[in-house]
Amino acid sequence: MKTVIHTDAAPAAIGTYSQAVRHGDLVFLSGQIPLDPATMEVVEGDIEAQIRRVFDNLAAVCQAAGATLDNVLKLNVFLTDMGDFPVVNAVMGEYFNEPYPARAAVGVAALPKGVAVEMEAVVAANAED
Repeated sequence: MKTVIHTDAAPAAIGTYSQAVRHGDLVFLSGQIPLDPATMEVVEGDIEAQIRRVFDNLAAVCQAAGATLDNVLKLNVFLTDMGDFPVVNAVMGEYFNEPYPARAAVGVAALPKGVAVEMEAVVAANAED
């Protein structure tokens, strides 16, 4: 049985999807882009600011599922410029503790709303009582 996860602390879905879906102990987080959840606008600033907002959004959805970023098993990163990958690594080191999750980084031609980064994750969370 799947359960939808939703929080107002992360951007609302801008399409036909849920912020996350839980099945048993696994939570599948939809892709997050650097939207401010209060305004639903792309955050201002450089790629570092965008990456931080994405991690903050992912953390908020994790929290709504009863987990933290430390529960992330797999992280998929989508970048419009693979030259930004070192910034992802640097910022990720501030948000995650070892052991780090499995991860993929994929260069893409474009992302929603013209942003430079999007991330999705699979999270381990305790089963609901």
